[in-house]
Amino acid sequence: MDHMRILMAGASGFLGTPLAERLRAAGHDISRLVRRPTEAPGEVFWQPGQGQLDPAVVAGHDLVVNLAGANIGDHRWTARYKSVLRSSRVDTTGTIARAIKQLPAGDRPRTLVQASGISWYGDTGDREATEEDPAGRTFLADLCRVWEAAARPAEDAGTRVVLLRSAPLIDAEGGLLKPLMLPFRLGAGAKIGAGRQWMAWMALADWLAAVEFLIEHEDVSGPVNMVGAEPATNAEFTKAFGRALKRPALFAIPGFALDVAIGGLAEELQVSNRAVPAVLKRAGFRWAYPTIEQALRAAVSDEAPAPR
Repeated sequence: MDHMRILMAGASGFLGTPLAERLRAAGHDISRLVRRPTEAPGEVFWQPGQGQLDPAVVAGHDLVVNLAGANIGDHRWTARYKSVLRSSRVDTTGTIARAIKQLPAGDRPRTLVQASGISWYGDTGDREATEEDPAGRTFLADLCRVWEAAARPAEDAGTRVVLLRSAPLIDAEGGLLKPLMLPFRLGAGAKIGAGRQWMAWMALADWLAAVEFLIEHEDVSGPVNMVGAEPATNAEFTKAFGRALKRPALFAIPGFALDVAIGGLAEELQVSNRAVPAVLKRAGFRWAYPTIEQALRAAVSDEAPAPR
């Protein structure tokens, strides 16, 4: 990959931190958009809540990566927090996309790599969902729809837009495993309901490798399902996680108990999402951890490799 100047939003988050490190290690220059007074070289102040980003900041960058957005699982889904989830995504994306569109063609970045979510598809039941499928009807599906639409001005301006429809990620330090690690280590791991619903997932190492792959493959644009090579049901995930930790995982959590414990997110955890990575497979991407068993064993192993 040729040397690039890269502008990143969300560079200090769970995904942004290792991705920025990976891209720097590959020899690229990283500038970070921050919403506080700048403190270090390479930081650029912006105010996405007010739609303020000087197009001159974007000019001359080869690539923009936007991973900004409030965490889905950090709070109960009150009406107020749903508004935060929406504005933290739509405002940041729209601000970046409009800044790109305002630039002369020669100053625009070639590519915008834009975060989205695999929840775009809503409840797919047992049906496989590819990137060509329409948005579902859950709250998160609608959120993904408006999130992706906010990037349209950049696409209209001729910048290649790659929409990362990311699944919950498998990593010991965050993502899907962080809230589950303690109960599973204590032998209290449990499937949700009957466990027949399909779960979207991807190993963090494969996610990082796939983003770099997509940056390099300029013939790929539009939505990309960032998921493992082989889908798994909730019951399969639960058994595999228990085996990886050498702990029993014999329980089941009824849906109504989740409703009481975590509110609106409970509905999403009971949704069946059988999204498959049609675009990545067609483009020739190769997974280091294609199965949920491999991903979980690597995540909890003391000998697990660092994200590639």
